[in-house]
Amino acid sequence: MTLSRQTLFTATLCSGLGLLLASPLWAWDGVVEKQTFEMDSFTTQGGETIPNVTVGWEAYGELNDARDNVILITHFFSGTSHAAGRYEAEGQPTGYWDAIIGPGKPLDTDEYYIISSDTLVNLGANDPNVTTTGPATINPETGEPWGMDFPVVTIRDFVEVQRELLESQGIESLHAVMGASMGALQAIEWASAYPDRVERLISVIGGGVTDPWLLATLSAWAAPIRLDANWNEGNYYDGEPPTEGLKEALKLVTLNANHWQWTNETFNRDWADEARDPAEDINARYAIEQTLDDIAAARAETSDANHLLYLVRANQTFMAGHGDSLEEGLAAIEAPTLMLYSENDLVFAPQGVRRTAELIEADGTDVTIETLEGTRGHLDGVVSIDQASDTLREFLQ
Repeated sequence: MTLSRQTLFTATLCSGLGLLLASPLWAWDGVVEKQTFEMDSFTTQGGETIPNVTVGWEAYGELNDARDNVILITHFFSGTSHAAGRYEAEGQPTGYWDAIIGPGKPLDTDEYYIISSDTLVNLGANDPNVTTTGPATINPETGEPWGMDFPVVTIRDFVEVQRELLESQGIESLHAVMGASMGALQAIEWASAYPDRVERLISVIGGGVTDPWLLATLSAWAAPIRLDANWNEGNYYDGEPPTEGLKEALKLVTLNANHWQWTNETFNRDWADEARDPAEDINARYAIEQTLDDIAAARAETSDANHLLYLVRANQTFMAGHGDSLEEGLAAIEAPTLMLYSENDLVFAPQGVRRTAELIEADGTDVTIETLEGTRGHLDGVVSIDQASDTLREFLQ
């Protein structure tokens, strides 16, 4: 594996309250201040109470007087609230959607107040730029990390925490809600649960329900953690964490999020070490193997294994409307809807995305569905989003 290939792969994956008056002379300069939102307690959809909930958030642009220029960005499975910008004045932009968020871009920060928050049980529990409540945080009743005693949370719970965050800023409606992958699930749930608050829905590489194939895929992501002896039924916070299991889990997440076209074109059958032939050395690696291992190891440093398990369950239980009928959940959506998807997606089957569009449209709701071109599969919804710039700009207007 060459350094340039690893650098490219890594780069594409790593991916006050703001109540100020908008000024025509103001332009967002790309520097982001990470902020926190706190709740004394939160009751889950399952009826469990979580005390002392805290999540991180960041915003780009300014909130106008009417508080009606808000676009909520909901993040993907391994993502964070960092959708755009940079944390250091001299640093490079590191947001996963920098291509479409900023002055003059489709999500124009001279016009819109764009806000994003870390979810509950965020994967990056050990990332200094992430604030989240989950199994790795302290249960105030015991003084110890929650571990697997943390209540099961759902996509709807993520939405409810976001609603509380928005209401704390006096925001009662959204110009649009937009998210990719797990973020698309949250965006769809927002439009289903609060049709009177969402003016536009933008779902990117996601569908209205987790189908059986994705249920199994998510289960495969969780399996290596549960098989790691250090996991210890989730009780590892005072000992050695299940790092090896977490690495293997993250390797599967990365592999499934891509597509065979891209891996074949990028790596061919190259060896990781030109001097070591896998046909002659059982410990030698192919370049694709070594790359996936390296990326997984880097991501594991800021991730928490139990948080991954809880994210898996939140995604597994998803059905739009958080009820028993997909048709009813999607029929509740009244907002004009834009769905962007990839025909090469190995996570959310394109047939399921198209079916979601049909069900939203069935009662007359306006739906636009467009494909994203590329060889990255599911990840084209993140790394290739700029190709939808004209569509996004028109839709938001």
